[in-house]
Amino acid sequence: MRPFELTAPTTVEAAVASPGTFLAGGTTLVDLMKLNVLAPSQVLDINEVPLRGIDTADGLRIGALERMSDIAGHPGVYPAISRALLLSASQQIRNMASIGGNLMQRTRCSYFRDVTMPCNRRESDSGCPAISGANRMHAVLGTSESCVATHASDVAVALVALDAELRLVSATGTRTVELGSFYRLPGDTPEVENELRPGELIAEVRVPPLEWASNSTYVKVRDRQSYEFALCSAAVALDVRDSHIVDARVAAGGVATVPWRLPEVEAALRGAPVTVAAFEEAAAPAAEGARPLSGNGFKMSLLRRTIVRALVELTEGSR
Repeated sequence: MRPFELTAPTTVEAAVASPGTFLAGGTTLVDLMKLNVLAPSQVLDINEVPLRGIDTADGLRIGALERMSDIAGHPGVYPAISRALLLSASQQIRNMASIGGNLMQRTRCSYFRDVTMPCNRRESDSGCPAISGANRMHAVLGTSESCVATHASDVAVALVALDAELRLVSATGTRTVELGSFYRLPGDTPEVENELRPGELIAEVRVPPLEWASNSTYVKVRDRQSYEFALCSAAVALDVRDSHIVDARVAAGGVATVPWRLPEVEAALRGAPVTVAAFEEAAAPAAEGARPLSGNGFKMSLLRRTIVRALVELTEGSR
């Protein structure tokens, strides 16, 4: 780890007025600093900045510094969000990691984390060895010739499915951005991962009111049951009446370079009966546009099966 200067602002105004890299739980940042993947000269410990609180009075509002474990255990948090948080990491990490930090975490691509290897996300125009190398864990959707790394966050998938927004603050004011458009596809500039501007800070996560979001879940498929990133995941929320689906929200993780909303699947589910056959038909277009690599073509069928599994689990009492 390279030397850096550490300061600890106690107000939002002081935090956004100071240049540097924000540190909350540090569960991602510190790891990357130890690996010399990131080497900030100034680090701002923002744990004393008043960006906490969970409010469920009108939808859901979560302060960016709320810890993952506290959010997951809050009774008013939608099940898909709670379950995604619980499946994200070990209890110890959930006790430390903040929701804002989780949404800003960098990819877990092994080439990105190995400074002896080229990586376009780490160093522009250096190359993407994953395209022709070891790529079983990599993306099949939203990729480009510059990057095929998957997005790492579980809870971002659930939040994108539920139309979450971020309140961002800076020295020049406040703005709100939909989480689904906050993350950027790699294109020719994979080093630019999101729409956060220099000096901006995530202050709050907002999920708009959705009465039937209480009927939601998050399914994560991985190589082992704990402390592992997703091969594929699905966040699903359903409005079910009289054994038919009135409305749906569906997003996927582990298969794309950003949390991947699936509007075609949602459209196919609306009006469909609550049957496994209908779920399989609705999930069929989930992998349209996929670009499989040498080692991850299985993710296309896995994506469809994961969505069906989530739908079956969510409607067990309605069939």
